[in-house]
Amino acid sequence: MLAESYVWLRFVHFAVLIVIFGSALFSSWLAPHALRRLLAHRFMPLQQMCLWLNIASAVLMFMVQGGMMGEGWQDVWRPEIWLMLTGTQFGSVWSLQMLLACLTLIVALLQPGNQQRLLLLVTIQFMLSAGTGHAAMHDGLTGVLQRGNHFIHLICAATWLGGLLPVLFCMQLAHGRWREAAIAAMMRFSRYGHLAVAGVLMTGIINTLFIQGLNLPWHSAWGRLLLLKCALVVVMVAIALVNRYVLVPRLSLKNDTARQRFISLTWAEVGLGALVLAAVSLFATWEPF
Repeated sequence: MLAESYVWLRFVHFAVLIVIFGSALFSSWLAPHALRRLLAHRFMPLQQMCLWLNIASAVLMFMVQGGMMGEGWQDVWRPEIWLMLTGTQFGSVWSLQMLLACLTLIVALLQPGNQQRLLLLVTIQFMLSAGTGHAAMHDGLTGVLQRGNHFIHLICAATWLGGLLPVLFCMQLAHGRWREAAIAAMMRFSRYGHLAVAGVLMTGIINTLFIQGLNLPWHSAWGRLLLLKCALVVVMVAIALVNRYVLVPRLSLKNDTARQRFISLTWAEVGLGALVLAAVSLFATWEPF
């Protein structure tokens, strides 16, 4: 039960970070200046809810990890176990993660319009997260390279998946006074989205080589779930290509059918992304051999 709770908390933690990152990226960089304030206002309530969930999930992950290290649920609530946990690799990194989660919320409440600072703080949280789990299995230069690669993987994934909700909002704006700015934001996301998708695929392959080497993945439960994740990512890539190269050209012709299909496929991409994140949250707690 503790292990299952940890998996779900990990899913929530990274899901809310991805949502915050994607909306802040659009509001501070991808959208034209004329649209940034509107995007920031639109996503501010969602960001603040996610920031509270970020703190709660980070703290509960720390506590549940203490129970897993100890003797079960009774050790989840014991401060002495928490103190022992801070002496581990995970505990030392996650203590900083919890502090940074609190700082990020404070900054967002005091300066709600400062999306650049919010983006920076969430990026640092991804960097800290890259120092835990399987990404921390190597020491020395190999460990540095593995954690650096995993950090890039997280940022690329957050750019891709986190940008989908703002894209859907921009699609709504594309039929009103914000049409030109909304289309410009979506096209800019499309350009950088190509790099994000390529980055996810490349760093994912490198991550697998760091963790499992050249062993065939289907020989372990970890590897089989990894293959399922890869299959879901391939479907996501196919949807993204259909959206970009089949439906987007038809949008210029004011084809409402193409618009509805674009929206439906983008929501499907969001759902598949959630399944990928769930799979990652699960096999991140498994041994890779």
